[in-house]
Amino acid sequence: MSGYARELSDAVFKAACPDCRGSFELAAGAFRLAIGGSRRTTFYSFTCPDCGASVRKPAGERIVQLLTGGGVRTLRLHSRV
Repeated sequence: MSGYARELSDAVFKAACPDCRGSFELAAGAFRLAIGGSRRTTFYSFTCPDCGASVRKPAGERIVQLLTGGGVRTLRLHSRV
């Protein structure tokens, strides 16, 4: 096995804070992903390590694939019928 192989729990993602404009890398455990029934209700969130702001950003299909593949905890939101 290659020395460059990573476990899923070691996944790191680049992120940015819209409040303080900081850029940083966060481990998968720092993110939460919510998948809803629409684009409006599908998002990821994290806490900025620089300023402490709670950040919530929309997650399109590609972002959902990357985050779930990297081991980010996911909450599936159910719509009411």
